[in-house]
Amino acid sequence: MVIDASKGVETQTKKLFKVCTMRHIPIFTFINKMDRDALDTFALMEDIENNLGIETCPVNLPIGSGKDFRGIFDRKTEEIVMYSETLKGTREGVETRLKYTEEGVKDVIGEAALSRFLEEKELLDGAGAAFDLNAVRAGELTPVFFGSALQNFGVEIFLKAFLEMAMPPAGRNSEGETLVPEKNGFSAFVFKIQANMNKAHRDRIAFLRVCSGRFDAEEEVKHVPSGRVLRLSQPQQLMADERKILTEAFAGDIIGVFDPGMFAIGDTICAPAMQVRYEGIPTFAPEHFARVRQVDTMKRKQFVKGVTQIAQEGAIQIFRELGSGLEEIIVGVVGVLQFDVLKFRLLNEYGVEIILEALPYAHVRWVDSAETDMQTLTGTSDMKKVTDLAGKPLLLFINEWSVQMTTERNPGLILSEFRRN
Repeated sequence: MVIDASKGVETQTKKLFKVCTMRHIPIFTFINKMDRDALDTFALMEDIENNLGIETCPVNLPIGSGKDFRGIFDRKTEEIVMYSETLKGTREGVETRLKYTEEGVKDVIGEAALSRFLEEKELLDGAGAAFDLNAVRAGELTPVFFGSALQNFGVEIFLKAFLEMAMPPAGRNSEGETLVPEKNGFSAFVFKIQANMNKAHRDRIAFLRVCSGRFDAEEEVKHVPSGRVLRLSQPQQLMADERKILTEAFAGDIIGVFDPGMFAIGDTICAPAMQVRYEGIPTFAPEHFARVRQVDTMKRKQFVKGVTQIAQEGAIQIFRELGSGLEEIIVGVVGVLQFDVLKFRLLNEYGVEIILEALPYAHVRWVDSAETDMQTLTGTSDMKKVTDLAGKPLLLFINEWSVQMTTERNPGLILSEFRRN
C-alpha cells in the first residue's frame, strides 16, 4: 500500500483496503515522497489507523521531510541511511549508511533535525505498537516504511524487509475445503486478463496464479466454469517486456496463457480429475459514471468489441439499460483517470474515437436477492435500473440515502456493494 506523504490516506485507498480486509491480506505500507513537503510522521500513521482500522508499526523512521529530509533511521540495524543530497559528493540514489550515535549524526544532519528525530524515536519506542509477524500475516498490523520511490531512496530497505516478512504460498479455500499447495494436485486461479499486449498479433493473455501442485505444459487441464478439458496454449512468464516460455510452474508462480476468449477473471483451472472451484475476486463498486458513444457510427462493431474486451479485463465496468442491448453503454470506473485510459486504448488499439457524457450517479448496488422482480421493483426518482456485462441486475443512485430508502420500500431486497467474479 503506497501512501502519499503529503495527502495521507485517499478515497481510493479506502476502497482498495476494504477488499484486503475482507480477505485478511497482509498489508505492507510504503509512505512515499518524503523528499517533498509531508505531513507529520505520527499524523500519517494515525491517519492509517483511523481510516483503515489497522495498527501500524514503523520499520524505519524518517529524519525530516521536504527540503529538510536528511535520511531514514533503520530500527533493525540502528543505522542512519543518509539521503544522498544530504552528503555532498555522493551520487543520487546511493544509500550511505552511518552507525547511529548522537554526536556522529548531529555532525551530518544538524542539531535541529537531530532534536526532532530523538523526540519521535523516544515517543515511538515508548508508545508505538510492537512488531508481531503473525499479526502482519493476519492482516492486523502493517509494517510502515518511509522513502522516495522517484529518488530510489528507502526502496532497498523495504524490499529486503518484505522478503523476510512475506509468507510462502498459503492454502486456498475451495467450497469449504482448503487445498494445500504442496500436497494437492494442480489448480490455478485467473486473476487478470490483458488484451493487445502485442499489437502486431492482437493477442489476449490470461494470467493465472498457481495455487497448488505442479503445472506441466504437456498435460491437459480442466476449465471449471465450462467443464472443458484442454491444453493451455503458449504458457509463459512475463518480466517487464520480456517473455519466457515455460514447461512447468509451481504453487505461487504466475503464468500467462493465450486466451481464445473463454477465460474470465475469477475462473478456476485444475487437473481434469479434481473438483475445485475457488471463490471469485470482489469487483469494486464504481463511483464515476458516463454514457459512451462512438464518433463514427460506421465503427460500431469495433466499438462494442473494444469496450467489451476492456471491461472483461476489469479496467472498466459497462452497464446497459434493463432490457436493452448495447445501443447505449454506461461506463463505470473507480477513478476518473480510467476514462482517459478507455479513450486512449479505444483510439490506439481499436481505431475508435469516443465521446463521454458524464452522468450524476455516484452509488451502485448489485441485486443479490434472486426472487426480486426488477420490473416491479420500486425505487426513488434518482434511481436507474441496469444490468452488467454478465447480465446481473444493478441499481444506480445519485444520492446515498436513496439506497436505504429503496431497501425499505422493497421487503426481501438484498443489495451488495461488491460483486464477485
